Amino acid sequence: MKTEYPDDSPYPSFLVLGFVNSRVLHVIVARNPESNDCYVITAYPPNPDQWQPDFEKRK
Repeated sequence: MKTEYPDDSPYPSFLVLGFVNSRVLHVIVARNPESNDCYVITAYPPNPDQWQPDFEKRK
């Protein structure tokens, strides 16, 4: 987990940094704190112009 968004609605969410076949991928996941169920909200390849080289922090 890289970045948390505790005030997101209807559930808190977080950004996960991953790699698929050597490609960088950001995945936003929301977690229901009552049931512990997780939901993938979106997944996208981050724009290198907007992120530091490690893709963990925005420029």
